[in-house]
Amino acid sequence: MHHIREGFKGQRLITISPEILLNSQENILTKSLYVKKIGYNPQLKFHNIKKDQGVDYYLLFYCTNGEGWYTIEGKTYKLTANQYFILPPNTPYSYGAKPENPWTTYWVQFSGTLAPSFYETYRAGQILPETDSRLQDRIQLYEEIYTNLELSYHSNHYIYASICLFHFLGSFRYPEQFRRTRKADLDEHGFSQKVICYMRENVENNLTLAQIAKHFNLSASRFSAVFQQKTGLSPIKYFILLKMEKACQYLELSNLKITEIYPKLGFYDGAYFSKIFTKTMGVAPSRYREREKSS
Repeated sequence: MHHIREGFKGQRLITISPEILLNSQENILTKSLYVKKIGYNPQLKFHNIKKDQGVDYYLLFYCTNGEGWYTIEGKTYKLTANQYFILPPNTPYSYGAKPENPWTTYWVQFSGTLAPSFYETYRAGQILPETDSRLQDRIQLYEEIYTNLELSYHSNHYIYASICLFHFLGSFRYPEQFRRTRKADLDEHGFSQKVICYMRENVENNLTLAQIAKHFNLSASRFSAVFQQKTGLSPIKYFILLKMEKACQYLELSNLKITEIYPKLGFYDGAYFSKIFTKTMGVAPSRYREREKSS
């Protein structure tokens, strides 16, 4: 079995220097909660980590796709899409991806005087994609932390990232409160806005018209008629537009290859994805990336 720590295709990783960590323990704005290491692992087939002696930090591990497992205190638990765990310090554990369906994960090692406040149990928590679950908002928080940590040798960036970490961890520790902002907003809007929010939360999934309609307790024909009346577009057409919007973000803002992007949007055929993207955006994905990154 392969035991790989770094260097996966598409992997992102930032390790904070000892000097910055020492300063963070003394700074009044960061000593209560700060990042030690952060990363993103896409579809890691041979990802296995073992900590026989435990560690000196807490670990948040958030799975957005695929499957894996983790073992702690003699018990092994399964982790699937839209689940997460937080593991405590000073406790041996191990974890790894399921080779036949490897996970995609966002993770962060964190510490600080208030770090224990964000830990309840090592049992997996779940965050299902609903109209008010704010899955994309949570990922955006992660990206804000990551981007600032890339500039962490400037102390203000690290301080800001640590402050954002409160919000990010809070979205897991208090999910109902995190959702309430979106839920209150939805209550003031109509049916189509709720559907669009649900689509955005599931933009990385391959949902059918029947599945979306069922979520809103309507027949496919009735659902389609009501949505099109409100938006002027069919539900599937709108869903595809949201996927292409997300594809543009990946092409412009990440270094992911096109072969890594289309599976993240629920496409299984690269040629079909390219055809849909070209039809929607008027240019092939590779040309779009070249054009936008050079402008």
